Order: sequence, then C-alpha cells, then structure tokens
Amino acid sequence: MGQKLKIAGWISLGAVAGALTTVQLQAVARNNLSPLPLEELQQLAAVFGMIKSDYVEPVEDKKLITDAISGMVSSLDPHSVYFDKKSFKEFREGTSGRFVGVGIEISQEDGLVKVVSPIEGSPADRAGLKPNDLITKIDDTLVKGLSLNEAVKRMRGEPNTKVLLTIFRKDENRTFPVTITREEIRTQSVRAKMIEPGYAWVRLSQFQERTVEDFVTRVEALYKQDPQLKGLVLDLRNDPGGLLDAAVAVSAAFLPENVTVVSTNGQLAESKFTYRAAPEYYVRRGSDPLKRLPVSLKKVPLVVLVNEGSASASEIVAGALQDHKRAVIMGSQTFGKGSVQTVRPLGPDTGLKITTARYFTPSGKSIQAKGIIPDVLVDETPEGSPFAALRSREADLEKHLSNGSNTEQKDPAREKAREEALKKLEAASKLPPEQRRPPEFGSDKDFQLMQALNQLKGRQVLASKTQAPRTEEKKEN
Repeated sequence: MGQKLKIAGWISLGAVAGALTTVQLQAVARNNLSPLPLEELQQLAAVFGMIKSDYVEPVEDKKLITDAISGMVSSLDPHSVYFDKKSFKEFREGTSGRFVGVGIEISQEDGLVKVVSPIEGSPADRAGLKPNDLITKIDDTLVKGLSLNEAVKRMRGEPNTKVLLTIFRKDENRTFPVTITREEIRTQSVRAKMIEPGYAWVRLSQFQERTVEDFVTRVEALYKQDPQLKGLVLDLRNDPGGLLDAAVAVSAAFLPENVTVVSTNGQLAESKFTYRAAPEYYVRRGSDPLKRLPVSLKKVPLVVLVNEGSASASEIVAGALQDHKRAVIMGSQTFGKGSVQTVRPLGPDTGLKITTARYFTPSGKSIQAKGIIPDVLVDETPEGSPFAALRSREADLEKHLSNGSNTEQKDPAREKAREEALKKLEAASKLPPEQRRPPEFGSDKDFQLMQALNQLKGRQVLASKTQAPRTEEKKEN
C-alpha cells in the first residue's frame, strides 16, 4: 500500500475560469512508451524545417518545440497541459499553499484591486492594510486596466524585495503609499467559527498540504469552545479542489473507518485504485492528525454546502459524505470535474499534466460533466440565484471528457436563463458598489448558511423553487 501511495501522490489545485484540475503527481518516468509513428514525426520535422528556413523572421528552436508540445497536449481536454519553467513553478506553489508575496486575499472592484483581508502575520498585515482597501498602483503601474492575475504577478517576486503599493482607503477618504517587503506566505485554506452555541461552521477554500493539519486544529478549537456540539456546517462553496490525500482525510474525519471514499479508473494499472477512510490512504509522513479529533465528530449532525464553484477534490468529499448518508448536501449543483490528471516531470523545471483516469463516488457514480446534485437545492439569496446561469461548469468547457454514459441531453431553457441573467447583471452594474457586493460566506447575511442551520435544527428550510439539476452533457468532437 505504501508503494502505491508513493506512486499515486497528488490531486492539484483547481485553476481559473472553470478549468479546475484534479491531479496526481508521479515522479518516475514511464518506460512502456508506445512505438513512435515515424511517418508523422517526419512530417513534424519537415514543418519545423520549413518554418526555420522560410518564415518571414527567425523563430527560436525552443519556442517552436514548446508550442508544438503545448498544442499537442491542449488538444486532448481542458485539463491536460504542458508546464514550462514558469508555469511549473506556479503550479507547485499552488499545491503547497506557499508563495512569495505581500500576503493579501484580493478581489476586483471597479477595475481596482480590493483587499478582502490581509493574511494574519503577513507583511501586508504588519504594514496595516485593512479589508476594503483599494490598491490603485503597484510600483509605477496603474492597476486600472490590469487583470487580477497581472496584478498578482506584479505583487509577487523574490524574497526580501520591496514593492510599493498605493492605497485608497474609502472610509478615511485618503490615498497613501505603503512599501512592503515580500516574503514567503502560507495561505490559510481553513476557517472556522461558532455560528451560535452548539452549532459550528468550518470553511475549506482549497485542499493544500497543510489543510488537514489546519482542519484538525480548527475543529479542536471549536470543541474547546463547546464540547457539546449539536451540529456542524462544512462549507465547500467555491472550493476548486486540491490534493487527493487531503480530500480523503477530510472525508475520513466524518466517516466510519475503512469505508470507500473514492475510486479511480483508467488505462494504467495504478489508475485503477480505491481510496478508503484509513490512515494509509492519506498520511504521507508522521502520525495520523485525525487521531486528535473528538470521537463524537463521527456522529455530529452534518450539512455540506456546495455550489457551481465546488470542484474536483471538494466534489470527492461531498460525494463520499452523500453516498454514505453521513451528511445532507445543500446548495447548488457542483462543477462536475471528475477526471484525474497525472503530473510527470520532464526535467528539473518542466512537466506534463495529462488526464489518466476518471474518479467515481463510493456508489460507483461518475460526476464528470454532471457534478454532485445536492439533497436540498438552496438559492444564494431569498430572491434566488440571479447570476447562476452565467457560471461555467465542466460541461461548458470545450473538449471536456465525457462521463462514459454516452448520453447527451440538451436543455433549451438554459440559453434563455443566461439571457435573463445577463439583463440582471447589467442592471446590477448600475447600483452603488456596496449594493452589488454579495454577502460574505459565514456572515449572518449568508442565506445558504442560515438554511443549513435550519436543517441542523430541524426547522423549515427555504428550498429553491427555481433550480433544476443540469443533466445535459455537451460533446465537442
């Protein structure tokens, strides 16, 4: 079993724009390569030579080869990708939950970068940045017009280098500069609090290397606050995924020992595997952190909140808890990312991520291009989920993998719903910023959380009257 875990390593962080990934890391190269198609390779070499000799201007060999590899891999499905030196470094930073930067969680508002919250103990926190601060300049570059990713890249850099941020603080109506020294940041993927006496909320924003340890620490603190916990809400909304062993561990915290959490199936022998709720399936090194959890956590009434942004590893957790009838799943239908990608290093600083398997819930269901359908569909607000139709899911991605059922059902009402949502979005864009801002997850204005609390207390839940599961699986050939 230990050797299998060494082979089966990681599930990775989900990526932007719905292209969320579930990834295994395999450090050894494979020797059982298929015979090379010589005729096709000769064509490739001929094209390479023609470009080198005939193209209007010189092109570097490295660029041609890299672009050829990238095109070959990206034509497979939305989640297979070639990592060059820079993207491979960023990928590994994402799964570790560590990066070099200033230490702020950010969003965008009116074309500017908005500070959602500084990470506790980070350089930004020590420099006095506050939630709702707006960053207008990064060094000498105006933020207006930059994408969020471009802004992030400018704020990141090498350790011990400085970045000058120009801050506009709305509540004080002043603009001021702040010079911050970059350092290694550890992101926090787990938040938790008591909603009210007897009822707790635990939010996982992604599954990283430290997620299980942080999850256990937060749950221990909750039980110290209230040893007689009556109910718990596990919040996986907008959780794009993460490491497989972390998803297995979080599932195991609530499930009976050794039951199936998830299984995978593909062409490779090691792709045919079943992960169970037992330490040998999630402990990489050292002791089992779940042993510190109270035994009563296995029995505490549990609600899991999910939405269209819940993908990959978070769908593994929701599917396992649903199939074993351990929790009531509430919210919206999940993203539908049910494939596994193996990451293989191609050298010291490049790699290939390639889809190698589908994964299945304990009952044998594939959620690929379908997602987890909640037991109780609940809207985002009392008025509904006005913009849900605009959110992309796996089934919307070009060249997405089928779920193996070979079925295709069209939903003619979807395009109409998208048109209506676009009109609502246009109307909402004219409102003041404070009225456009959605309620923060975990606040007393979080409608779905309040319905989860009603469920735990045995009260009436205001279920959605408009949501219907999406069953269509678009196919792109």
